[in-house]
Amino acid sequence: MSRSTVALALACLVTMCRERPSGSLSGFPAVDAGPDLYAPARQPVTLTARLAIGGRPGAWTVSWGDSAVDTAPLDSGSALVTATHRYTKPGAFAVWVGVIGANGRTASDTLTAIVAAPGTPQVFVGAGDIAQCSAPDAAATARILDTVPGTVFALGDNAYPDGSARDYATCYAPTWGRHKKRTRPVPGNHDWGWRGAPGYFGYFGVAAGDPARGYYSYDLGAWHIAALNDNIDMRAGSPQEQWLRADLAAHPARCTLAYWHAPRFSSGTTHGSDPTTQPLWQALYDAGADVVLAGHEHNYERFAPQAPDGTLDSARGIREFVAGTGGGTAYRFGRPIAHSDVRSMDHGVLKLTLGNGDYHWVFIPVVGSSAFGDSGTARCHGA
Repeated sequence: MSRSTVALALACLVTMCRERPSGSLSGFPAVDAGPDLYAPARQPVTLTARLAIGGRPGAWTVSWGDSAVDTAPLDSGSALVTATHRYTKPGAFAVWVGVIGANGRTASDTLTAIVAAPGTPQVFVGAGDIAQCSAPDAAATARILDTVPGTVFALGDNAYPDGSARDYATCYAPTWGRHKKRTRPVPGNHDWGWRGAPGYFGYFGVAAGDPARGYYSYDLGAWHIAALNDNIDMRAGSPQEQWLRADLAAHPARCTLAYWHAPRFSSGTTHGSDPTTQPLWQALYDAGADVVLAGHEHNYERFAPQAPDGTLDSARGIREFVAGTGGGTAYRFGRPIAHSDVRSMDHGVLKLTLGNGDYHWVFIPVVGSSAFGDSGTARCHGA
């Protein structure tokens, strides 16, 4: 890369130039810097961004917020790029990602790197089945998120009725959308109703993973997290199931959590248990995973730790939380199935505090609902 290109990149960095809207990939150049980063101090953290620069070579720059700056060349077209950094102390750092494309045009996007001391518990909060423009409950659950820091999970069927770009813009964005930068989503069947889920992937961008797969993983504190896609093949031997087994083998964390849309186990009468997800549960069980989250049934249900076939397993079983409580019309329960510990039809969010070898849960109902509450603490299998 020429000295003039580097100089131009740094000049853009200094002026924080934004000739294109942050995160937009509708034209050239464009930047989607991805979701906020959570990392332990003195350990490497990786940023993944999607860049588009048009028909000529260009350059991209990352300012990490602690005086460190990385700049690298970028070939013409679009690219998914990664950069790795190591913060030396805890804090919240404003990260800026900029790109220079054809004719010197620029674009940029920002995120926050939240760096904590190693072993610091991490908050993981969210729900599924969220935003209906015709109902007020998504706004109510979003107000709970306003008061809870940490990473947000969205368990699918995030924007009704069809997960279209319009649904995300008009129903999700005004409510849960204000927490977009800290959200790690998975798609639901309503999101997937449009072939290839263009509304979902177009809205969440890099945070949703590869659009050809719709599943991905990441680390959060001492935990390894797998975000999976139950709208595609999940059978044993399928690409997703094989990827999950390889990913779990490559990340032997003390504690492991996975989430997708339709629950393996549910006492709900609208959808109920979904046995097609069992191969994913089996792969997680074989790797010693601790927690699975799901939605789809518009209610809250907590189960005792279970094996993939639904038998009670206090030693190695996975605890499932169904939290389809983000805003969609509530669904009724039938007769409780085996090992269902707690049930509620209240709207609200599930807050997990992921510790270094344990986890604490609390269901937070919306203001004005019943007096229902659920909380508890458990150890991880690997602790």
